[in-house]
Amino acid sequence: MKPINVGLLGIGTVGGGTFTVLKRNAEEISRRAGRPICITTVADKNLELARKVTGGEAKLTDDAFAVVADPDIDIVVELIGGYGVARDLVLQAIENGKHVVTANKALLAVHGNEIFAAAQKKGVMVAFEAAVAGGIPIIKALREGLTANRIEWLAGIINGTTNFILSEMRDKGLPFAEVLKEAQALGYAEADPTFDIEGVDAAHKATIMSAIAFGIPMQFDKAYVEGISKLDAVDIAYAEQLGYRIKLLGIARRREQGVELRVHPTLIPAKRLIANVEGAMNAVLVQGDAVGATLYYGKGAGAEPTASAVIADLVDVTRLHTSDPEHRVPHLAFQPDQVRDVPVLPIEDVVTSYYLRMRVDDKPGVLADITRILADSGISIEALLQREAAEGESQTDIIMLTHRTVERNANSAIGRIEALPVVRGQVTRLRMEALQ
Repeated sequence: MKPINVGLLGIGTVGGGTFTVLKRNAEEISRRAGRPICITTVADKNLELARKVTGGEAKLTDDAFAVVADPDIDIVVELIGGYGVARDLVLQAIENGKHVVTANKALLAVHGNEIFAAAQKKGVMVAFEAAVAGGIPIIKALREGLTANRIEWLAGIINGTTNFILSEMRDKGLPFAEVLKEAQALGYAEADPTFDIEGVDAAHKATIMSAIAFGIPMQFDKAYVEGISKLDAVDIAYAEQLGYRIKLLGIARRREQGVELRVHPTLIPAKRLIANVEGAMNAVLVQGDAVGATLYYGKGAGAEPTASAVIADLVDVTRLHTSDPEHRVPHLAFQPDQVRDVPVLPIEDVVTSYYLRMRVDDKPGVLADITRILADSGISIEALLQREAAEGESQTDIIMLTHRTVERNANSAIGRIEALPVVRGQVTRLRMEALQ
């Protein structure tokens, strides 16, 4: 049977992994797909690198637009990344009637609505398993495996760099800046780690998962995003004493008024499986009304784990590329005319529990003043930890865990607490999730 011809755009880490795995497992992949899948053309600005990786087994070019225009190419794999030229290439490939496989979460989170509409119009597929959580098949689980469920919420450790940093901070008690340098030295963090440590990468992925889980458009611009760069090691230690771990979570939750879509450091009970995901690993917890909680765990990045997802998409597209477009799995799981523009709630409307740490004067009545303010805002306390002031010191820490409340109530209470003359500096506030 005639092979499927693939044009590969970008042969960096993931592109090289894709070429290597596809070549190594060619027979197995062909048996599954029903025909051979061959990368016939590779586009990359670094032709020397492309030549080294391919060993002369593919046509090389530094013109990616020539690949998307090539009539002999059936599927375009976009692994360039970013919002700019990648968008133009993907839209041009679709316009030329080619299927697209991409690992570009930023592109889909920001321009996915436009890209899927174009693909629907042309009757081609855009597959993106590798865009979220590397080798973990979370997109297929959400789009297909959990189809019977009304998905209630999902929460994911979906950025390996930040999870490595948080694991090291907890294990070694080191400050953020020191662990970040270690992560960069080990290759877990980029020279410019902003997208990772400020939560943007995780927000891209959470946006994609929320769209599939709830049948809503991509709404990255509505997501609340908070990273870990301001996280203090002392809060990780206090959380541990109280039976919690701090993880950077991407959270999407269905509510009557709309959808919560947020990324931030989160306290999770240490007894939860997801709280024990360490190092650069990823995990996504999904709650469906029929199946209950399901957990997906594995490597969220790297050459071959991500290549695994890219090639799975290639096999899917190969199996279905001649089928009636109306009978394929929809891009966002729901039929295109059934995707609903449900509002993403502002962070002030989020309902969650809180960890509060405040530095206070060690005087009688301080705790009573603070608890009175919380009570006035309708916030009840679940747990309390008050550190005894060290000898010769006049200040101490009070740590509180609250029950669930609306964020605007927490904001109001925190503002009043910070205004107390016995409270020094700002209150440290972290959100908590039981994930039951």
